[in-house]
Amino acid sequence: MSNKDCNRSIAAALTAATCTLLGTSAVEPVQAQEEPGWDFNTALLYYGEDNDRVQDLSLNILSRRVFVDDRYLSLGLTVDALTGATPNGALPQSVPQTFTQPSGRRTYTTTPGEFPIDDTFRDSRVAVTAAWEQPLGRLFAINIGASASSEFDYTHLGLNAKISRDFNKRNTTVSAGLAFAQDELDPVGGAVMGLTQMPVAVDDDDDGDGDGRNRGPAEDKDVLDVVFGVTQVVSRNLLMQFNYSYSDSSGYLNDPYKILSVVDGTSGDPVPIAQVPGVDGPSHLYLFEHRPDSREKHSLYTQGKYYMDGKVLDLSYRYMTDDWEIDSHTVDLRLRWPLGSRSYLEPHLRFYTQTAAEFYRMSLIDGDPLPEYASADYRLGDFDAMTAGLKYGWKTSGGNDMSVRLELYQQSGNVSPDQLIGNQVGRDNYPDLNAVIFQFGYQFGK
Repeated sequence: MSNKDCNRSIAAALTAATCTLLGTSAVEPVQAQEEPGWDFNTALLYYGEDNDRVQDLSLNILSRRVFVDDRYLSLGLTVDALTGATPNGALPQSVPQTFTQPSGRRTYTTTPGEFPIDDTFRDSRVAVTAAWEQPLGRLFAINIGASASSEFDYTHLGLNAKISRDFNKRNTTVSAGLAFAQDELDPVGGAVMGLTQMPVAVDDDDDGDGDGRNRGPAEDKDVLDVVFGVTQVVSRNLLMQFNYSYSDSSGYLNDPYKILSVVDGTSGDPVPIAQVPGVDGPSHLYLFEHRPDSREKHSLYTQGKYYMDGKVLDLSYRYMTDDWEIDSHTVDLRLRWPLGSRSYLEPHLRFYTQTAAEFYRMSLIDGDPLPEYASADYRLGDFDAMTAGLKYGWKTSGGNDMSVRLELYQQSGNVSPDQLIGNQVGRDNYPDLNAVIFQFGYQFGK
């Protein structure tokens, strides 16, 4: 197994529609009373990266029970099956490279010129959510919820709450929310200590005592999220939303499956290490990444929905900045175009760009003092990404809603020239990414 945090991030992003997290969805005005009953929103989603990297098959079910007096119970279930891997952070090289697997018991070798990955990753994830929403008096409403997920080496528990108040004849809604999550990371082989050397493989029958390996017990991570929002009905055709959110993460924030190459200060090539006969181990000098044990993020988000003779334009923008010196911009555009009274098309465009973390670096130079923090994780680098796709939805003869969605995702990164050493100048040093996303949705009930 390898690169679990990256795969976990992908799975979380893909299932966000049914596992709604605090501050990621629009604040909705108080709705009109509905007839009591259950409705269900289901989706089967496939996400596949090129070059046999991450593949995800995900089943999402969101159910809602309507009670009298505008009370709602929401229950969500997500099941993911993940395979594949992502680059482990080491540099591509003109010779084969051998790495110790995360379990510490075997090795794997990558071909020359390829970004090193461990393709033995297999995992499954089960996530559940629950939320209760009800009015408090005539103008207030409250929503409280809980979430939990489990996979082979990761456990998540979370609580959240949101309160909202209507003003201006219910044309303005102000809301505030709070969420807290506590996660336990129990990586394969144990949690690694940052900037320590990748060890040799240990026999399966070794109990691990006294072998000097640089891995420890399970680690914890706490995440606190706060969001403040305003939703405003501007006119009969225009609805606007504005959010500010703050996130504080603390604890073990390393990705225990990411490493850095230690390179020669002149050639820029990874430093080989002596091989012991009969002992499997890494072919070159690699150190595990090390990130700060805290991260603060600030986000500003605005969204507008505009109705135009049956068509709905949905445009949003998000700006995020954090104390790791990552700044990102996201623009998301959707246009729902009706085709008669029972179907529609919805093209989608999303643009994303971010700057690199202050401790992002491609490699470490042999003999130089070690920095306090360092990571070669491409997700922390300077990159641009674009998603483009199309959704087709229709209403069945029974009155239920069905849809299919196909999207393409492209990501390409930039490496600062001052990070390139020797032979690195002429190589492809950032692992670009192409992926396809397909989703089938079915909504029914009541």
